[in-house]
Amino acid sequence: MSYDLDFWKYKQGISLEHQSVYESLSNGEHMEGIEELPIERMLARLKELFSDGWRKEDALSWESDNRGAFQIFTTTQFFRVDCYGMEGEDMNRFIDLGAEFGCPLYDPQVGTRFDENG
Repeated sequence: MSYDLDFWKYKQGISLEHQSVYESLSNGEHMEGIEELPIERMLARLKELFSDGWRKEDALSWESDNRGAFQIFTTTQFFRVDCYGMEGEDMNRFIDLGAEFGCPLYDPQVGTRFDENG
């Protein structure tokens, strides 16, 4: 089963329609009202969070012998994780990573952004 988890940060006082933002950012578009993210720091932290039994297959792909795999897609404003065969406990690490950098999860599978504004 594949699942994607998506993270971005609105600029102060900005709120946009989440699905439209998700689609635009997924297409690599730059959007007004969205903060630039510290992608290199986020990737470094990701490496720390997945140091227990995960192998880096290439710059943005990781795999485990028994816990699935994931791929990362980033732009200056967007951090997306495509998860394959992963359990919730491991996927929650991505949510924690997003929270560390002020980026709540947007789950396009259910159309919900998990922040104070929904």
